[in-house]
Amino acid sequence: MATQPRQQESCSEAEWTARQELAACYRIFDMMGWSESIYNHITLRVPGEEAFLINPYGLLWSEVTASNLVKIDSQGNKLCASPWPVNKAGFTQHGLFHGALDWAHAIVHTHTPDAMAVCSSADGLTPTNFYACFFAGNVAYHDFEGITVRAEEGERLLRNLGDKRVLMLRNHGPVVLGETLYEMFFNYYMLQRACEIQVKTCALGRPVTVPPEVVAVHQRDRDEVALKDFGRADFEAWVRKLDRMDTSWRE
Repeated sequence: MATQPRQQESCSEAEWTARQELAACYRIFDMMGWSESIYNHITLRVPGEEAFLINPYGLLWSEVTASNLVKIDSQGNKLCASPWPVNKAGFTQHGLFHGALDWAHAIVHTHTPDAMAVCSSADGLTPTNFYACFFAGNVAYHDFEGITVRAEEGERLLRNLGDKRVLMLRNHGPVVLGETLYEMFFNYYMLQRACEIQVKTCALGRPVTVPPEVVAVHQRDRDEVALKDFGRADFEAWVRKLDRMDTSWRE
């Protein structure tokens, strides 16, 4: 993704690139209708640091820019000058995953209606559509314990996540983790699609379940069409569309 040369004097080139990519991600999510007022979070680890970037608490996702993202540590301490607070529920959950999982560089948690509906259903995500089949066997679940602001819930979140990269918080919403922002973005895109289609299919009647042996073939053949640097081409395509509408996120 092309970046502007202008950057904050107080941050490195690597951090500024991360800031621009994360700001773009917030704007794309908002453009897709996946934002929730001033709530929910997408976080990105600052390259080479034990710190991550998060949205300012009080701004809509459509107002997020590279420079107003807040840099914090896993305890929620601000590591940059910012007039904006940080949502405790955001750094409690995201700080836990960033701190405990060295591969989890990018994390998103949303409250989209369809994803929340699937999280609130007894069967969760089912292999009943093209997108959902990619996630069969690769989704973890965590029972609802209220707003995630208590550190002691962290042990159970990590245990329930296990080796998965999608954690469905029951009666709440999904958490998607990735080694890169691009991976997280594209997996979330497919998960959101899977949930939307499942909700619509269930409204029509009894869904058709795909047999396990077909799911296995479907997942195997995904590698035949996947591009290198998983999700990057998709993310950059949406950035181009975003730039045709508004470039203020780069500031």
